[in-house]
Amino acid sequence: MTVTAAAPSPSSNGVSSTKVTALPRKPPPFPTPQALALERMSLRELEVVFQRGSMPDLEGLVGWEFRGINVVPLQQIPVTELAGIKKFVKGFYRSEDGRVLGYNSPVVCNVLDGRWHMKPSDSAPKRFGFYEAHPVDATARDNHALHALLLDYGKGKNPPFDIMAALRDYLVQVDPTNPDLLLGKAMFAVGPLRIPLPNFFILERHRRGLTDYAAR
Repeated sequence: MTVTAAAPSPSSNGVSSTKVTALPRKPPPFPTPQALALERMSLRELEVVFQRGSMPDLEGLVGWEFRGINVVPLQQIPVTELAGIKKFVKGFYRSEDGRVLGYNSPVVCNVLDGRWHMKPSDSAPKRFGFYEAHPVDATARDNHALHALLLDYGKGKNPPFDIMAALRDYLVQVDPTNPDLLLGKAMFAVGPLRIPLPNFFILERHRRGLTDYAAR
């Protein structure tokens, strides 16, 4: 997450010109109004937003953790809240061989516009549901959304018989001017079949996370 600052620099004619540089800024501790607006949308409306999205910058995800919000049908019935999966965290890091990998962490399901408190603690969170992140390959089996990044849990070295290995997440950037707000949808792999799951998830940049494999 960045802000820009203008700094004067001399030009060839001796007149100062303005140079724009990026400065790091700490992400907000709470969901933004934009993220909460997405959470209130219907699945049909979210599908339109997803199709209009663009591919996130993979390098811009490395070393960051994102607040996650699950959106399911019949939002008036608190299914995800009761299951404890309404709120979560996804993180991205670089492996020893240069690939971008990621993980999920459970979160205390307090009020939606409150803070994200990871389990069992913010300083030592549980990490599970590992995946590899990369642009979608049009020639591969998992090519549902060519304008998205693919989070492939089948390549995440999850434990044997872990059902999460069958997940395939597609992730887009909602606004081309805002790299901090992402929208995802999931599919479930059963052999050669890919079954769309009836939900979306919202990601918003949260805090610095792991940067490399050794830190995991």
